[in-house]
Amino acid sequence: MKSLYIAEKPSVAQEFARVLGMNMSRADGYLEGDNAVVTWCVGHLVTMSYPEVYDPEMKRWRMETLPFLPEEFKYEVISSVKKQFSTVKKLLTRKDIDTIYVCTDSGREGEYIYRLVEQMAGVKGKKRLRVWIDSQTEDEIKRGVREAKDLSEYDNLAASAYLRAKEDYLMGINFSRLLTLKYGNVISSLMKRDRTVISVGRVMTCVLGMCVRREREIRDFVKTPFYRVLAQIPYGKNTSAGAGAEAADAADEGAQKFITAEFRAVPGSRYENHPALYKENGFKEQEEAQRLIAFLTEGEMSPYAMEIAGREKKKEKKNPPLLFNLAELQNVCSRQLKISPDQTLKVVQELYEKKLVTYPRTDARVLSSAVAKEIGKNLKGLLSYNHAAPFAQEILDQGSYKNIGKTRYTNDKQITDHYAIIPTGYGFGALGSVGDLGRAVYERIVRRFLSIFYPPAEYEKWQLIFTRRGESFFASFKALNDPGYLAVAGIPKKAAGTEQNDGNGENETEADADLLAWLASLKKGGKAAAAGFEIKEGETSPPKRYTSGSMILAMENAGSLIEDEELRAQIKGSGIGTSATRAEILKKLVAIEYMKLNKKTQVLTPTFLGEMIFDAVDHSIRSLLNPELTASWEKGLSGVAEGTITEEVYKEKLYSYIIRRTDSVKGRGDTSFLRDSYGKLTAFYR
Repeated sequence: MKSLYIAEKPSVAQEFARVLGMNMSRADGYLEGDNAVVTWCVGHLVTMSYPEVYDPEMKRWRMETLPFLPEEFKYEVISSVKKQFSTVKKLLTRKDIDTIYVCTDSGREGEYIYRLVEQMAGVKGKKRLRVWIDSQTEDEIKRGVREAKDLSEYDNLAASAYLRAKEDYLMGINFSRLLTLKYGNVISSLMKRDRTVISVGRVMTCVLGMCVRREREIRDFVKTPFYRVLAQIPYGKNTSAGAGAEAADAADEGAQKFITAEFRAVPGSRYENHPALYKENGFKEQEEAQRLIAFLTEGEMSPYAMEIAGREKKKEKKNPPLLFNLAELQNVCSRQLKISPDQTLKVVQELYEKKLVTYPRTDARVLSSAVAKEIGKNLKGLLSYNHAAPFAQEILDQGSYKNIGKTRYTNDKQITDHYAIIPTGYGFGALGSVGDLGRAVYERIVRRFLSIFYPPAEYEKWQLIFTRRGESFFASFKALNDPGYLAVAGIPKKAAGTEQNDGNGENETEADADLLAWLASLKKGGKAAAAGFEIKEGETSPPKRYTSGSMILAMENAGSLIEDEELRAQIKGSGIGTSATRAEILKKLVAIEYMKLNKKTQVLTPTFLGEMIFDAVDHSIRSLLNPELTASWEKGLSGVAEGTITEEVYKEKLYSYIIRRTDSVKGRGDTSFLRDSYGKLTAFYR
């Protein structure tokens, strides 16, 4: 008797055959040896049948046929891969094969791919074992086969996979037909299109809504100008604390340096709670800012004496960020490399298949305790990678990796299927074949991984408060004392005096040696001098448009662009879509021309058609645009996978939702809102 190993792709199947050390000969669609056979799918081999397979009358879109809710679902072999399915079916049902090792990708979609094939092939009476691996290295493949569990242990995961497909299928077919029949002709008439099909998807429509809402927030935003008053205070070789006017007069103009301190209306100020203020650090009108300067300078010539009312110095630590999951990697690559999420996924999938990194379609940003115990192997492997070798050697020499299991970077509770994306320490021979982009992505994964073994970056932060005539001016500074993990992650470029243009934030200036020496010489109650005061105009900023990367993060966080990684960890599992599907959803929205993607900047914007579709959905099935509700569907699927929600309960809620929404739309008659929308939008899409 023989064992059959079935993988998701030919390349993976060949790797299994090599690692298992079986002397196999090549046949058409499989490999066979004395004790085993290895075959493969080519992605999906089986798909759900269209409605007309159930009833030929369903081919024509009519209101009377909706909602379409079959009791039993039909499936069919995808025509382009019938030959390979036939090969796989024969192998699965061969009498001399008694054990099947399921080696498709270790996730919900991989489970679904195999279960559909098994269902269509009619497999019976075989022992079925699930191989669950986190990378395609030799050791991991051997471990996966050795520790393979009975396939029945993954039945809940399979149930959630079937439900996800049914949900997307039913919502897509029912709501796309429903809204197209109701509003398609009106949109075609208004936009002078031959035909308009309104494509609706459980996740896709919600993402379109996020993009359209953001665009309209930007459109409706009214900029508010404000005027800040700044003091220019000299420091450096020619200025000493307490020297006052004499020091400023003696300054060598070419060598003199200045800090900028910002006025704020703190308690005790003549402007406290004043109606002329925009927040506490600016004025609504320039004339009021000029009056403040006139008050501060009245009767005196520059320099203007000031008192140091506050001097605070403290240390601040910045911990290494958590490891990459797919969403975080897609966001970083969108921002730094200007590539789309689906490009990132393709690249990291290639890195995975070439054994360079662990499984990419993961939501976790931490290690498992089991992996943490063996992490030294990954580090030793990186000694062969030039960009990482010095850092990996330092980590190994210092032994900082030995306690990683006791840190926030290891947490079994935050892992469902797979741990974070990390380098395996293998496969360097293939690195040259992945291209410049692949190497750039790999280097980011490696540097993020190595960072967690380094101490936090340490900063020295200063805050000064100067007063003159009862008014207060604030200045903040920071200096990097110890780079810590930044030595491997990359030290950010210094941006001296970077200011936020909405008047909210503290402006921190990178402190140079002269400034640090001057700061150290200051004492509370001491004297300083302002060379002058100036007005700096600013204006409030509208929200930023989504980029492909920030949209992926917003999808991961149920519609909120949450950049704080600890907060993101708290709501994990509440996202829209999954790590495996989000990039494809964005790609589809661009392909059907509901959204546009600027390839250079990766900025996403809706199209005219996309906004019209949004208004049609908003008027008829508004809940489809609700990120929290969409996320709750995904959370329900997770509940099915975990066994906390039954398949029947979930299916009942799904069918009820579709019936209620369909009946509601059927009862609507008014379409004039689309004409109003068209009239309003025309100005933005000339």
